[in-house]
Amino acid sequence: MEKKTAQRIILLAIFSIAMGFLESAVVVYLRKIYYKDGFQFPLQPIDQLIGKTEILREACTLIMLVILGMMNGRTKTEKFGFFLFCFAIWDIFYYVFLKILLGWPESLLTWDVLFLIPVTWVGPVFGPIINSLTMIILALFISYFTDKSKQTRIILKEWVILILGSLIIIISYTSDYVTFIRRELTLQEIITFSEKVHQKAAAYIPENFCWPIFLTGELILLSGIWVFYYRNYKRLKIRN
Repeated sequence: MEKKTAQRIILLAIFSIAMGFLESAVVVYLRKIYYKDGFQFPLQPIDQLIGKTEILREACTLIMLVILGMMNGRTKTEKFGFFLFCFAIWDIFYYVFLKILLGWPESLLTWDVLFLIPVTWVGPVFGPIINSLTMIILALFISYFTDKSKQTRIILKEWVILILGSLIIIISYTSDYVTFIRRELTLQEIITFSEKVHQKAAAYIPENFCWPIFLTGELILLSGIWVFYYRNYKRLKIRN
């Protein structure tokens, strides 16, 4: 990897680590307000304004990470790779700082709320950490091959594999909550987003994380990364 690329990656990592601390700091404040005895399910009802603010904060965090990638990548593919890299570092150190500040999570199998858009995502902490490490691998491969050739890109076949793996992983994070909601509410109540939806959602306690679905998605992602790596490796070998 070229020296300039390595320096850029180090700076992006430092920035992302700082973002991870800011994210964990917000959680520290929220837990001091709503979970004085420690975080646990079911989720405590929160002020409507704070709830809306949290959803917007999540969206803005993603926007910041996207722009960070766009500002630093040399090509469209590397911009995407740097977004993945920053997201992954941010996510890993979010948990690192929570462990330092709050002594949480107790283990890698501790349940956490991962996202709120468009429905609640939940899963063991180990899940997003595995995903983050996978994103870092892909991002580093992209930058490595971009150093060798600015024509480096992810082709359609690889996109299909990566998107399929990602969708399957999303299903693993959302299936327990969706199953709970469908069991507790009628379709009309869900569509009309009645008051009963809020009541039932507030009583939700995760029961099962579908590791087989998660691992299937992860293996598909890794196979997509391998296809990308091997194709570019052969391309450069033939050229040289």
